[in-house]
Amino acid sequence: MLISLSLTALILTDGIILGMVELMVGGITKTIAGEVQLHKRGFLDNFDPDLFMESPGRSLQLLDSEPAVSGYAPRVITGGMIASTYNTAGALIYGVDAERELGVSKISDAIVTGAYLSGGEREILLGIPLAEILEVTLGDRIVITGAEVGTGEIAQELFRVTGLFEFGPDEYDEHLVFINLSAAQKLLAMNNGLHEIAVQFHDPEDAKNTRLPLLQQLNTDDIEALGWLNFNASVGAMIEMTNYSTLIIGTVLFLLASLGVINSMFMSIYERIYEIGVLKAIGSKPNDIIMLILCEALLLAVISAVLGALLALGLGSYFAEHGIALGEELEMEGVNITNIHPRFIVSQFVAFPIYVTLLTLAAAIYPARFASRIIPSEALQRSL
Repeated sequence: MLISLSLTALILTDGIILGMVELMVGGITKTIAGEVQLHKRGFLDNFDPDLFMESPGRSLQLLDSEPAVSGYAPRVITGGMIASTYNTAGALIYGVDAERELGVSKISDAIVTGAYLSGGEREILLGIPLAEILEVTLGDRIVITGAEVGTGEIAQELFRVTGLFEFGPDEYDEHLVFINLSAAQKLLAMNNGLHEIAVQFHDPEDAKNTRLPLLQQLNTDDIEALGWLNFNASVGAMIEMTNYSTLIIGTVLFLLASLGVINSMFMSIYERIYEIGVLKAIGSKPNDIIMLILCEALLLAVISAVLGALLALGLGSYFAEHGIALGEELEMEGVNITNIHPRFIVSQFVAFPIYVTLLTLAAAIYPARFASRIIPSEALQRSL
């Protein structure tokens, strides 16, 4: 039971950690950011609107011709003032290509009231909290004030609220607004310039491969292509920590299990000292005794591993479907976590049982060596 439950706990813990990592990474890369971002070098330091890609055609052609790319979204990003008849607020303004955003971000899915962008010149999407601050609703007029790139001249445009969204994290809902890409380029006098291109891959692992030929081609003297681990380093560090957490938890669990194995094997040996003495008296060698104890430990490990894996499979299937509720909303790096769905992979049910078996055999070596050194004359004097 000790070995089986330790294995079950390890598999479930690793599944929960993988599920949390997948939720956090998906919350970052699938919501708005994308898996890879292209910017003019230095733009991410302070979001200076003057640092934009003036001729992004080469980058767009590379993305169009790359089969590994599932979608990309060109964007214009700038800070500005959002004013209604009743109030004013600062916001980060995203000019987006409505059609291409469907394959990269979840802006459309976040719409709660109204409609998604259709390409109209004066459409604007607001977060519900920001709309409450401005005291506006669908159809109301909004004035955006920004600064033209290069000259810094003040520019203003009138928009009408066509949709209200709710991503969840306050930093999105209170500070982001979305307008059409052409309207943003016109507002900032950028012609066809872009501040950002967000990219999604068919295989998310490609975004972490710095040696990927596409990323090397996209990186130039002026333009940098960064994977999400680079432009969101804090989450990357947290994920690195989770890789060690499974190792630490597994070490503690199986240290306890090893002590239990050693104790159980010693109890088994003490109960059979007389029989072991008889075996040695009739000519069994110490290695024979060692192999006998290790065979018993192997059977113990195999049976325990099978039972533990089956129990983990049953519990894991339930939690993977229904999730694990945290009770209250937890926000980590802009991602709201309320319900974790553990993620289980084949290697957990193959590698971990093998580790358990090897560890049980290792823990049984000392009791086996002790049994092999029992003196027959003393063992035979033991009364049953």
